[in-house]
Amino acid sequence: MRYSLKVLRAPNLVSALDIDAADEDGARAQAMQQGYVVLTVKAAGLNRSWSLNKKFPLPLFSQEMLALMAAGLSLVEALEAIAEKEASPENRKIFEGLLNRLRQGLTFSAALESFPTQFPPLYVAMIRASERTGDLPEALRRYLTYWQQSDMVRSKIISASIYPAVIIFVGALVTLFLMFYVVPRFSRIYDDIRGEVPFLSLLLMNWGKFVESNWIAAMVVGVGLLSAVIFTAVRPEGRAFLARTILRIPALHERNRIYQLARLYRTLGMLLRGGIPVLQALEMSSGLIGVELRSGLQAASSRIREGVLMSRAMEEHGLTTPVALRLLRVGERTGHMGDMLERIAAFHDEELARWVDWFTRLFEPILMAVIGVIIGGVVILMYMPIFELAGSIQ
Repeated sequence: MRYSLKVLRAPNLVSALDIDAADEDGARAQAMQQGYVVLTVKAAGLNRSWSLNKKFPLPLFSQEMLALMAAGLSLVEALEAIAEKEASPENRKIFEGLLNRLRQGLTFSAALESFPTQFPPLYVAMIRASERTGDLPEALRRYLTYWQQSDMVRSKIISASIYPAVIIFVGALVTLFLMFYVVPRFSRIYDDIRGEVPFLSLLLMNWGKFVESNWIAAMVVGVGLLSAVIFTAVRPEGRAFLARTILRIPALHERNRIYQLARLYRTLGMLLRGGIPVLQALEMSSGLIGVELRSGLQAASSRIREGVLMSRAMEEHGLTTPVALRLLRVGERTGHMGDMLERIAAFHDEELARWVDWFTRLFEPILMAVIGVIIGGVVILMYMPIFELAGSIQ
């Protein structure tokens, strides 16, 4: 989720900052890691969080930089080429600002740090680490791999959600059509056979009569409820509340925990491979997970600072799975902790992808059956008086 912050950058300079984080505490933590004093934090509105032209395309920028530098261009030449072809005035100003800072003698990481909204602390730290080794293309390649792998499960979940969402939408439209158009017209037919109407059908017919005689009020109430649902769904606060409610289901809560741990492992692996010290990497990754896991991560960092092994510290505070714990111990023995963390993340990402496939195949037919029962029940209740009347005539 995206959050808008008012921060204090200098003794008398207040500025705005947009940050992607799991919650408000995560956004506040990321801003404080960048050296800002946070004044206010609030979820970004619809026009800010969904505006495609205001979101800086960091993966595309990294990919273009990697391609140009691999072709033999220097850092400044690559930035100049990207700035020349950029169509967005906002992004062009960012590139020009980077070029001006580089020409003033600043390092690339320091130039990126001047634009915290576009370049998150993880990205800046990775670039700063690559400046020590002089291998910027490798750092860009590592980030692109990290971004593609981190986005895999989320994209799969979104793709799997499209079909059920369409089914729910169509089913809701059909049900509303029956309840607000068909049922009121059927209710007129059964005025003379009130005694023969079954109880549930009678309730349905009374609903139809109420809608027919108060159709303006019913329409206003229906439109109001629909508007409230849409407004809640598009607001960040509404989506966050809905997500929290859904994730209280035990099975989904555990899967969300594994998803967050996989994200944490992948980020730590990228930072450690880039040369970032483990304690700094843990601190920088804390804003990417929820409050429940973040408190455990902070406690684990304190234990690691005291000299406890990373595997033991993370196990003590619920930041491992059985597979992750074993691989962490292997990484400590071999000294390749960064590679091992990325392998842990890949394992859990594949596990989550398989679970999403299984859940989708199970949920879709159940959802269709439920919607079919609802629509079929309404139709049967409408025709039940006819069946009763036909039986009495016989």
